[in-house]
Amino acid sequence: MALYEHVFLARQDITPQQVDGLVEQYKGVLEANGGKVGRVENWGLKSLTYRIKKNRKAHYVLMDIDAPAAAVHEIERQMRINEDVLRYMTIAVEKHEEGPSAMMQKRDRDDRPRRDGDRPERGFGDRGPRPDRGDREDRPRRPREDRA
Repeated sequence: MALYEHVFLARQDITPQQVDGLVEQYKGVLEANGGKVGRVENWGLKSLTYRIKKNRKAHYVLMDIDAPAAAVHEIERQMRINEDVLRYMTIAVEKHEEGPSAMMQKRDRDDRPRRDGDRPERGFGDRGPRPDRGDREDRPRRPREDRA
């Protein structure tokens, strides 16, 4: 059997209990077709980048699946039929990740890499002193061309 990561987006209108019901329904389909579900992560209600079927938000769910291809095709077929599922994506993986996924890891602001890298601070005086131009008082001023 192959290993898959499966993510689906459910409509914002349904309750978290209904999302859990969808997960249980799809678990049953996979187990009936000879597969099994490992980790299930509910990422919660998140904003979408763009509207999908008139929805601005969606419930995100990740499932680690160990199942034959026929079981994955059946779960995808049922998701196409279900109106509560906006999008889904199944990806074949070599092995499942241990621990929480990247979406579930809590990162503080201090843990993030800086965007500017190692660039020096920008501001007045960061170039050092100006080179000496000599005395300017003894040079005659040139009239501006638009006033002459």
